[in-house]
Amino acid sequence: MKKNIISLAGDLAAGKGTVSKILMQDLGYGIYRNGEYARKLAKEMGLDITSFNKYIAKHPEIDIQIEKSAAEYAKVNDNFIIDARLGWYAVPESFKVYLKVDIDVAAKRAFEDLERKGTENFTTIEEQKADMIERYNLENERYWQVYHIRKDDMSNYDFVIDTTNLTPNEVANKIKAEYEKWQKKLI
Repeated sequence: MKKNIISLAGDLAAGKGTVSKILMQDLGYGIYRNGEYARKLAKEMGLDITSFNKYIAKHPEIDIQIEKSAAEYAKVNDNFIIDARLGWYAVPESFKVYLKVDIDVAAKRAFEDLERKGTENFTTIEEQKADMIERYNLENERYWQVYHIRKDDMSNYDFVIDTTNLTPNEVANKIKAEYEKWQKKLI
């Protein structure tokens, strides 16, 4: 059964956080963020986010706990946005969106994002880019090993959008239009 839930997945620095905030305000929805929880755990362990990804690859129970939390939240809540790489997998009855972005644009966005500095501290955009590529590959490998899924298989999603040359508001508006169509479809 469909629920009034939008799950936002996507490339690193594709705009999930910013777009989810816009959608939350425009739709009057709540929000659930797996990434904040993961970053909190990384910081508590004294790890940068890439090292944390390597750590949880050896401790899949942590990954499963993080992803399971979104599914548990969806059981008792409606009208919210899931900002999580595997939100679409954890809550398959959601409207599943994937945000794509060019890696060079993503690296620049991430490098300039002050909120990332606690768990990502690079001196050049090239270092940021290399780390993002490594994280992307680590995640893909881990998701295959733990869940037997490919997050980069676009057939997993109801809507895929490239955010490279769009403003966050343009992205949010396109998502809202597609979400409205999805909601109207019969189950």
